[in-house]
Amino acid sequence: MGANSSSFNELSTNEYLKRLSSPEPINPIDPYWNQLLSFSFLIPINSSDGKLLEESTSSICKGVAINNCKSGNFGALIRNFLVRATELKASVQCEDNIFTWQTYNALFIIRSLSKYFVEHLSEELILQQFEAKPREMGGYKDPEEMGPLLEELMNSLVEMLVDVPVMNFTYALHLEALNTLLVLMSIQMFQPQPAHKFTVYQIMMQGRCSIHACVLVKVLLRNFCNQEKCPPELYRQSSDMNSMVASVAASLWSVMTLGMGTKTEKKEEEFQETLLANQSLLFLLVLTNHCTGERGVSNPYREALFSFTNIHEESSVSQVAATFKMDYNLLFSALCSTLRDDQTTLLLYLLIHRNSGVKAFIFSRTNIDQLVMPLLKILYNAQDKNSHHIYMALIILLILSEDDVFNKAVHEITLKNIPWFKERPISEISLGGLLILVVIRTIQYNITRMRDKYLHTNCLAALANMSAQFTGLHPYVAQRMVSLFSQLSKKHARVVDQIRESAVTETDNEDPSEQNLMADLAVLEEVLRMVLEILNSCLAASLHHNPHLIYSLLYQRELFNSFKTHPTFQDILQNIDIVLSFFSARVEEHGKRSNLSPSEVLEVIKEGSVQFRRDKLKKFPDLKFKYVEEESPEEFFIPYVWSLVYHASNMYFNASRILLFSLSAS
Repeated sequence: MGANSSSFNELSTNEYLKRLSSPEPINPIDPYWNQLLSFSFLIPINSSDGKLLEESTSSICKGVAINNCKSGNFGALIRNFLVRATELKASVQCEDNIFTWQTYNALFIIRSLSKYFVEHLSEELILQQFEAKPREMGGYKDPEEMGPLLEELMNSLVEMLVDVPVMNFTYALHLEALNTLLVLMSIQMFQPQPAHKFTVYQIMMQGRCSIHACVLVKVLLRNFCNQEKCPPELYRQSSDMNSMVASVAASLWSVMTLGMGTKTEKKEEEFQETLLANQSLLFLLVLTNHCTGERGVSNPYREALFSFTNIHEESSVSQVAATFKMDYNLLFSALCSTLRDDQTTLLLYLLIHRNSGVKAFIFSRTNIDQLVMPLLKILYNAQDKNSHHIYMALIILLILSEDDVFNKAVHEITLKNIPWFKERPISEISLGGLLILVVIRTIQYNITRMRDKYLHTNCLAALANMSAQFTGLHPYVAQRMVSLFSQLSKKHARVVDQIRESAVTETDNEDPSEQNLMADLAVLEEVLRMVLEILNSCLAASLHHNPHLIYSLLYQRELFNSFKTHPTFQDILQNIDIVLSFFSARVEEHGKRSNLSPSEVLEVIKEGSVQFRRDKLKKFPDLKFKYVEEESPEEFFIPYVWSLVYHASNMYFNASRILLFSLSAS
């Protein structure tokens, strides 16, 4: 790394690095540090470089871990960085690129060594690495106000994020500050204990860092909203290598991308240009999803995220507790444009579930399709997504469906030619119709492949919430609703047959397969009942707005015959039977004169809808389901958040050492 080292293979024999890892103490103000920090790399071009870097420097890192307790050189490096960090604001104002570059390089080495410690040492030994210092420091003395070095480092990084503006030549420094904080907090991945017991989390939640909680959350959200691209000079080699700014920028970028070890190879056009937004979001998710359930432990970052308000709205009594203000319009745009990513979907979930101001703003949007369409695309491509991402998208839809204004609005927005919807060509459909199609498809996919009760329960709950507002259903939507019942009824018949066969060959021992069949039957009957309730709710509330649904039900009326006497379905089917008998009689009456075409049948249904008396139908309670977060949500969210960091942070983590989650499940 020192003296313009340009090859990974040379790192293990680099004299400057060898001295850093030796037992020999180096004074924090020794000229050596300027030489060490004047390094550059060729820009990594593939995903294995992060791993290659760690393999190339493992002997150096191991040497530091062994000898640092005697030399204190890791602490000296941090002290050198802290001195630079205090002068950073002034250097930024003067556009001192060289100073910024060297500060960045110091932080990169700190991050690399910290990462080795976090992955290989216990927390106790990690803390010893930070606090180790030699007996003599060549006349250097720590300032009297300096506290534990780990806290000083973390506080300095937080202050850097909130105080130093993001500019072309500070972009990489901001990124490295976030990476270093993520690495320090990644101890959660490698050591199985609650977050609030780790010193690094105590520092973030209760130490001096927490003073900046509101401002830090605002900065991280602002970075996310801005979606600022990496300055081109950071990842493209300049032809003018005599340009100091260009070479410095290239050096910054080269070391910044050394952690792409978990990704497949990326061509330049596939490169994620909005890295600062990405890392800011990941760090925000880490901050806000830890230390949430322990008594006596508050999370100021979570509180800030859940209570910030809209910069364009006047303060009111309900906004007294507001932590800061953000432009909701910018936030909404950023959310909509990046919802394809797990991490954005999780942020949207947190905001719509816990921030009442953001939730109200989203419900007030006339362009709600910009938010809903990416969610539907996630569900439509479920086979390519992890189950957590699907859950988050579904839960957001469920929360949206709790609002009647939303349920009405989605049927008033017309979509044309949806390119990703491949089931059949649909030239025009309402957003509500597309939502129903995609959710039904998700249920069918789940029943045949995933067999996850939680998933289809949420799907059906969302449809149930919307059912009374179903309006102008497209013929294909109506067909799919009825075909869902058809598919479920066939599966129900097969399970019943299997149970009967099992009963014939019954033995004295309890058969686990029979128990599984009974459990499957119970789930199926619950789902069938729910589908019938959704159909009934639509017919009872908006029969006259949905002639195509009545047409589809009439066309497959025999589907319901076998369930009419079933105690689970009898009451709800009486209503559906009343509706179908009424319209069947009218169609038969008109059909006596001549055979009716499908369009003529539809006209008969439309005319009959005006005359049908809905008071004939038995009144059932309104279908209203509300999302309630599971108890102990940390058990779900903490592994999920760290799996996102593992996959999306562009940093290489040693998978074999991760204990928090299984990579096959992430």
